[in-house]
Amino acid sequence: MDTSQYEAPRSVAETVALLSGANGAARILAGGTDLLAQMRTGSTAPELLVDVKKIPELGGIEELPEGGFRVGAAVCGAELGEHEALKKSWPGVVEAAELIGSAQIQGRASLGGNLCNASPAADSVPALIAAQAVCTIAGPNGLRTVPVEQVVTGPGRTSLESGEFVVDFRLPGRPAHSGDAYLRMIPRSEMDIAIVGAAVSLSLDEAGSCTAARVALAAVADTPLLVEAAASALIGTRLEQASLEAAAHAASELARPIDDKRGSAAYRRKLAAVLTRRAARIAVERARSRT
Repeated sequence: MDTSQYEAPRSVAETVALLSGANGAARILAGGTDLLAQMRTGSTAPELLVDVKKIPELGGIEELPEGGFRVGAAVCGAELGEHEALKKSWPGVVEAAELIGSAQIQGRASLGGNLCNASPAADSVPALIAAQAVCTIAGPNGLRTVPVEQVVTGPGRTSLESGEFVVDFRLPGRPAHSGDAYLRMIPRSEMDIAIVGAAVSLSLDEAGSCTAARVALAAVADTPLLVEAAASALIGTRLEQASLEAAAHAASELARPIDDKRGSAAYRRKLAAVLTRRAARIAVERARSRT
């Protein structure tokens, strides 16, 4: 697990310079819970580790004046779980992040790392997608914002260009009568990788009809999926059983999972429907109770 160099920059500009000068041979070190394991197995051997924990912009959770939240990309799951305002507004996002690993892992694993590790089964990613979160990405050409669903392009691959890294996430403000939820199925009772994950976020009007919705899935394709057909099945309805079943069916139809030792493709498609329906019900209950 030897590396030739370790750097701990204290600014975004310094980090960009280090990454750009490494010609693709550098890796970002935030929590390190995935990266260090990969280095031990020899699946990656970066020449330069760039520790971003000391950069102010990558830390902290901030309520924005216009509504919503800014969450630093290096914020760990334990910190997310302790932020009461964020949990109240986006319980599904926080729940998803808190499913990542053990209590020890929660103290290190970061939201940015979970995204940029680019696992199709990452728990926080579908919840962020359903929340319509966007990333701030820094690079040689300055800052740009990208919806979370456009970051992962395949297992272990992202749309980030040379010299770029994720600085923070922006979660929008929540209107009254809105809620979200994330559910997953794992082979064991805890600390395992999702066979399927489903996230739902929605808003209701005063009459109880759904005015907006987003549905996202994990572990059913080579990237996390935004399931627009499932959202369309919910919007404009009072979220009765028929509309929930239609959303579940749409999720199952879009899923394109593989067969492996953890579950068959057919089983994963069924789970996509079941978890979407259950997550939608939880999101509805939360929306109805949020004034």
